Amino acid sequence: MTSELTDHFRRILSAPVFGHLATMRRHGAIQVNPMWFEFDEASGTIRFTHTSKRRKFKNLQDDPRMTLEALDPENPLRYVEVRGRLVEVIPDPEGAFYVHLGRRYGNAEQQAPADKADRVILVMQIEKIAGR
Repeated sequence: MTSELTDHFRRILSAPVFGHLATMRRHGAIQVNPMWFEFDEASGTIRFTHTSKRRKFKNLQDDPRMTLEALDPENPLRYVEVRGRLVEVIPDPEGAFYVHLGRRYGNAEQQAPADKADRVILVMQIEKIAGR
């Protein structure tokens, strides 16, 4: 990581808040979507659940750069921006990580989604952290 992980940034990344994940489309346009995520400070990564059939996955196959922005749940004018790149795609055909994230985000009864056969875990290696 090129920036210090402050306590403020750590608190936002550890909270079950929605992030906005940006990827680059093939022709240069940016695609941004709200995403569940889990921060792993020990490995310097962030993990997302997704499918191998959607546009965001295809964007990352063409260009692995990605940026996550998450708002401070106590003050939406404060945020963290994390830049990095896709370093690993882990098959998750049972949707177990989707269930894990659903429970992290407050749904104790979360079940695997209908598209679980196409589920993957996207692993983002953190390269830079910024925000306010």
